[in-house]
Amino acid sequence: MSDEVLSERNGSLRIITLNRPDRHNAMDDAMSELFQRLLGDALEESESCAILIRANGKSFCSGRDTNVLGHRARDESDFHFVRRHQEGRLRMQESTKPIIAALKGGAIGGGCELALAADIRISDSTLKMALPEINYGVLPDTGGTQMMTALIGPSRTKYMVMSGERIDAPTALEWGAVDFVVEPEELDAGALKIAQDIAAKPPLNLAMAKEMINLMHGATIRTGTRAELYAQSYLFKTEDYQEARAAIREKRAPHYRGK
Repeated sequence: MSDEVLSERNGSLRIITLNRPDRHNAMDDAMSELFQRLLGDALEESESCAILIRANGKSFCSGRDTNVLGHRARDESDFHFVRRHQEGRLRMQESTKPIIAALKGGAIGGGCELALAADIRISDSTLKMALPEINYGVLPDTGGTQMMTALIGPSRTKYMVMSGERIDAPTALEWGAVDFVVEPEELDAGALKIAQDIAAKPPLNLAMAKEMINLMHGATIRTGTRAELYAQSYLFKTEDYQEARAAIREKRAPHYRGK
């Protein structure tokens, strides 16, 4: 499993590549743990000044692997499971290193939240972004409601969270969920150029620029992300969550009762 996330350094740029293309880079527990370890190493090393997160295959990341939904590898509570994953997103946002994400295909659920936790997003024209957790009887829980609102505003975020519908690349660009859209054959080179250009700048200037700009929404995002933790810990215990899972398993429409 050690090759499901790859890490390499290109001068002052650290490149982390999601490498589970047969599952659209959906993360199970092992892949998620490996990603967080490599991300932590990248954030701590002194040799790099910026990080590029990209993916092999057709999709950036389709979120948590549906084969392990509801599974807790460490036999931990829902509260501690969600909080641990939130720390990974907050660590990205609050780090001093700029993080650039190269998006394509599906950036769904947790994969969308991973993209949102980056500082700059470049996508190709195949992108589909979604926060579909409501269809599974839960809600985004690693900052999606907060980071998306900071980018596209409350009304559009409410649409995405309450409907679970996907938006395409032109819509994501128009709304501000991504910063650049290119053709698929241009994505790797385009994202690498942006990341390399940023990594070449003075490290202290980059760190202070990110700190200053994050003052606009940073504290609110952290507080709101913790609110997601409390909501999600409750929703995991509801009858409607169990009904949503049963409906997906049985391939039928769910019958929610508000309990």
